[in-house]
Amino acid sequence: MDFDIELDREVDGRWIAEIHAIPGVLVYGVTREEAIAEAQALALHALADRIEHGEVCGL
Repeated sequence: MDFDIELDREVDGRWIAEIHAIPGVLVYGVTREEAIAEAQALALHALADRIEHGEVCGL
């Protein structure tokens, strides 16, 4: 699966990464790469949790 990761930079320099296709996946990172990695990790956890609870991902 491929998901679009939206990136933005705060005025304090932190990066925000969000995956709109998976509610709740929004993270901050010190670097762009860190924000992307954290978003990917959170997305995997969110999807695994849905599978574990018998929810259909439908993504």
